[in-house]
Amino acid sequence: MLEVTEINYIRQEVNTKGYSYSDVARRTNKDVRTVKKYADLEEFQPETKRVKPQPAPVMDPVKDIIDQWLKEDMKKKKKYRRTAKRIWQMLVDDVDINFKGSDRTVRAYVSKRKKELLDESEGAAIPLEARPGDAQVDFGEAPFKRNGKVIDLPYLVLSFPYSNAFLVQVFESQNQDCFLEGLKRFFTHLEGVPKRIRFDNLSPAVKKILPQGKRELTEGFERFALHYGFQYEFCNPGAGNEKGHVEAMVKYVRNNFFLPERPVYQIEKLNKELWLEVENDRFRSHYEKKNEIARLFEEDREALLYLPAKEYSGMRIETLKADKYGYVLVDSKRYSTSPRYANQRVLVGVTYNRIDILADNYEVIVSHERLYGEETKSMIWQPYLSLMAKRPTALKYTTFYSQLPEAWQKYLDECTVEEKKKALLLLSTILKSNRLEIATEALEIASESCHPSSETIKQVFHQLVHGRGHRPTLKLKSSVPAMPLAERGMNQYDAFFTLKRRQG
Repeated sequence: MLEVTEINYIRQEVNTKGYSYSDVARRTNKDVRTVKKYADLEEFQPETKRVKPQPAPVMDPVKDIIDQWLKEDMKKKKKYRRTAKRIWQMLVDDVDINFKGSDRTVRAYVSKRKKELLDESEGAAIPLEARPGDAQVDFGEAPFKRNGKVIDLPYLVLSFPYSNAFLVQVFESQNQDCFLEGLKRFFTHLEGVPKRIRFDNLSPAVKKILPQGKRELTEGFERFALHYGFQYEFCNPGAGNEKGHVEAMVKYVRNNFFLPERPVYQIEKLNKELWLEVENDRFRSHYEKKNEIARLFEEDREALLYLPAKEYSGMRIETLKADKYGYVLVDSKRYSTSPRYANQRVLVGVTYNRIDILADNYEVIVSHERLYGEETKSMIWQPYLSLMAKRPTALKYTTFYSQLPEAWQKYLDECTVEEKKKALLLLSTILKSNRLEIATEALEIASESCHPSSETIKQVFHQLVHGRGHRPTLKLKSSVPAMPLAERGMNQYDAFFTLKRRQG
């Protein structure tokens, strides 16, 4: 660095008298870049000297061990904590460490480190600066009334510390699929993405907490964050103050929106209502800024990132092996596939509310509503009906039979084995793209005058589906006397043998 008198001369010649950099450089025998640097320099405060850490070959290998012991001891009563002498003795006695340091060296490090740890853990909480566009996320839980029972359901909250605004959606679970679906809904509703989002160490996002504040993230969360481009931050374990805003909002939502127990018939209908209820809640004053939350929230929205052009699908594809009955297991729940997949590997698309069984080209073969709560099995019979048609005598012993409407049960009971095969194949065809209710209506209309064939049921079904309505059969006058209706099925044989036994 140049002497102060030289710097003053250069600045005087260039800035006051107007000489060029090159002219002053030539006269002072300095490099032109040096002249320019000091002529233009605006900051002359003394530089802060950085203290270079001195290596400590004896203590460096054991510092992490001592720190861990001190952190453990800070959770205990003072009289139960290890003394510096005891720590030194433990290091010396541990053969694996092979520590050669002195009691005095350890005592000095322990004394210094205790003060630093106390400052870190017991010091006053540092208020986090709330910037527009920054958000916090956490789950809460509240009681709801459903089907006459009180159940606990989780809800996801996204809060904005700057404006004190928030968004909320209720889900069946706190799993990763519901977690990412909630974030996706928030972003879509906002038409933007918060720049930075602070999370607790939620299992849908964090697989493992690593040393030095690092995290091993779940693959699903990493992909989601990359897709939407937001920065994520995670709280230190046990440091609730680092996401204090969203914790306060979780409590506020429970007290003001969900208590006492709110009736819920359809969660999606409730979630649709919550968008408007949350929006109306913003027409109140901010607790500190004395300005309307709705106005402050506009600054949050202006700071949001743009949504990506393509929506995140939210479906994860897994390859699972079906059991001998064709069921696959997803989160301890069983879902039917098709008889041809028994003991085979099958592609399964998983979302927060759906389980899709996929062909190799990702075409949906069977789609289930995802199960939560006490239900453990979802069965869709359509793919199994063609197999059942080959073994019609086993029909009565399946859960499918008990789930059929009474009209179909009665009809199948009165069918011969061959008729039963044809009826099951017809049902299999109808249920590929239509509801069972339409097939039942067709059966009831076709059965008005007699026991119909599967072809008759098919004709009535097509008339209903294609909008031509049912065409009743013409009744012609006849001189032939009316005969009593014949009853079909095995019931007549049972009645006959019962009568014989009584007469005998």
